[in-house]
Amino acid sequence: MAPDPWFSTYDSTCQIAQEIAEKIQQQNQYERNGENTIKLTVTIRTLLQNLKDKIALLKDLLLRAVSTRQITQLEGDRRQNLLDELVTRERLLVASFKNEGAEPDLIRSSLMTGGAKRGVPNPWLFEEPEETRGLGFDEIRQQQQKIIQEQDAGLDALSSIISRQKQMGKEIGNELDEQNEIIDDLANLVENTDGRLRTETRRVNMVDRKSTSCEKSHDLPVWSFLQKQHETEMIHRGS
Repeated sequence: MAPDPWFSTYDSTCQIAQEIAEKIQQQNQYERNGENTIKLTVTIRTLLQNLKDKIALLKDLLLRAVSTRQITQLEGDRRQNLLDELVTRERLLVASFKNEGAEPDLIRSSLMTGGAKRGVPNPWLFEEPEETRGLGFDEIRQQQQKIIQEQDAGLDALSSIISRQKQMGKEIGNELDEQNEIIDDLANLVENTDGRLRTETRRVNMVDRKSTSCEKSHDLPVWSFLQKQHETEMIHRGS
């Protein structure tokens, strides 16, 4: 796996900050001994500018990684905390170099060895979690990369679940469409059958009316014949 450019830049930035602290301590020793510090001063100024540029690059890389979702929000917050600590160190180094806000010995002690015991915060001795305490930069980076991989695996599993649910939703939708088509076909069949039934009913009624008319027309001659026959019999009986 290719190294993360953010952590590579972070490691080199921390090394520059450490080098600046050592140079400031050396400069203070030269001043106490009355030695020339011009060369050291130029070196420290160059290193401070380099540190500033590196921090700006880290900010840009972090913003780009978060905005393009190359890292999770949790990892982005973790890297932002590391970056904030670097910014704090830079400010203390600049203050120490300019001898602002504290005596040189006190600032040097804070930067290099146990200044926190004398009431001055030590930027190099920030509280670490148990998981990273005593680990080097490479080991911390590997541990963070492992965490990122685990988070990515969790996101992949979640994405797989969502994909399956989406597929199930599509299949349910297709089945509902098929059932709706069947219902529409049944409705059309019932409507057509009902229309045919109405047509056949009208035909039956028409045939029935015609049959009734024919029966009545055939019954009239028979009745006249019987009436005439009865009148003839009555005449014969009278004579």
